Amino acid sequence: MTHLLSVQEHLKTGQTSLPEIADSYLQSIREKNPLINGFVSVDEEDVRKNAVRIQEKIRAGKSGRLAGLVLGIKDVICEKGKKVTCASHFLRNFESVYDATVISRLRDEDALLIGRTNMDEFAMGSSTENSIFGSTRNPHNPDFVTGGSSGGSAAVVAAGMCSGSLGSDTGGSIRQPASYCGVVGLRPTYSRVSRYGLVAFASSFDSIGPFTANVTDAALCLSVIAGKDPMDNSSSDTPVPDYLAEMNDQQRTLRIGVPREYFGEGLDPEVRTVIDETLQKLTTRNCRLVPVSLPHMRYGIATYYILATAEASSNLARYDGIRYGHRADSKEVEMELAEEKERIRKEFASSSPAKVDAAMSSMDSPLIRLYKKSRTEGFGTEVKRRILLGTYVLSSGYYDAYYAKAQKVRRLIKQDFTEAFKDVDVIVSPTAPTTAFKLGQNLDDPVQMYLNDVYTISANLAGICAVSVPAGVHSNGLPVGIQFMGNVFRESDILNAALRVEELQT
Repeated sequence: MTHLLSVQEHLKTGQTSLPEIADSYLQSIREKNPLINGFVSVDEEDVRKNAVRIQEKIRAGKSGRLAGLVLGIKDVICEKGKKVTCASHFLRNFESVYDATVISRLRDEDALLIGRTNMDEFAMGSSTENSIFGSTRNPHNPDFVTGGSSGGSAAVVAAGMCSGSLGSDTGGSIRQPASYCGVVGLRPTYSRVSRYGLVAFASSFDSIGPFTANVTDAALCLSVIAGKDPMDNSSSDTPVPDYLAEMNDQQRTLRIGVPREYFGEGLDPEVRTVIDETLQKLTTRNCRLVPVSLPHMRYGIATYYILATAEASSNLARYDGIRYGHRADSKEVEMELAEEKERIRKEFASSSPAKVDAAMSSMDSPLIRLYKKSRTEGFGTEVKRRILLGTYVLSSGYYDAYYAKAQKVRRLIKQDFTEAFKDVDVIVSPTAPTTAFKLGQNLDDPVQMYLNDVYTISANLAGICAVSVPAGVHSNGLPVGIQFMGNVFRESDILNAALRVEELQT
């Protein structure tokens, strides 16, 4: 496992060069991506040009903190001059006119961006099967999913097509695919990393974070993208610590909370065994296991899917086919309208003119029809499902029964974590109840698909940080991830715990 710091030493001494590293990854993409389908676009000419530019800075001793890091970018994060499709027909040809803040910060520190990664449409899914580019396949077994929605970002790191990537996490979309693909996936505290330039799914849940092959690189990447951004009023001005120094303090006693609610029904027995064995090994590395309780977590899935779909319904209202994105054929809309008018005239031929006028007036206007047809054609099944759910819980008569009540439960869940963190530094759980499942297995069962997020959504509901790190391998040959959750802005604690687990594997 080669850390960025080691790569940088080789670059400084001339043992290798960034153009050579870039060419190696580009070759890997050509060989592996046709099967894995992790990248949706790679501009080889641009990658080589930037590799040469950064190499010159390395030779001059003026390179940034991430020189040598080669990153894929989830296709939901804006890059100027690049298509930002969100894996949706609606934005198939949309090109960003600006850089997201995270992109600017990565470039300022000389990270090399190599391509755009596949995802579930508008980040809605748990398997990266809801994409106009087709499904992404698990590098450990291509018959299995990668998890989602950031499955492409996880797969390209696991397959060795780049050294890291960025994803977004709304209910576990970084950590769950990290677990399924056997890489490190970090969701920072909400507001730790600017969301400016991230296409919104659920604005009070979304976070941008890194996938890497090791914990050290995750810490280095986070140290660059974290921090206050004047372009995002929700970003925090809490100082960014030295993650690398703090996570390497392995002498401190780390108190690990073990909630009974995460080790009950529905957890694969082998996954539980891997987690239990890992925890027992951690007790020999200055870790103390402390029982804790999160009593309201049994309402987590219901609470999350009420609130997240409500926010999705609101955020996706902007996609109307008028301002940008897919627009239905207006001539087809006019023809359909004319046909319906003719049908009404025939149906009410023997009726009074008043009835004909009433029937005509009840029809949608051409503009409303254009909106509807554009959205019907542009959005996929899962996105439509979540828009409908969100619109329903926000509608008159149901708002108080569902949305308002879910907000109250969210507050209770956050309080559970606040109480638990009075006694522990981090809270542990499996990242997912099972290993990766087979492609197509849950596509027709959305409830089962949603249950894959049962251990990850709590961090998003509470706004805290969390990381998934590989803990072992299942008898089916697929990776098992362990999750550590930390208090707000305590990424150093979860990185510290993750590093101890990583060292157990070496």
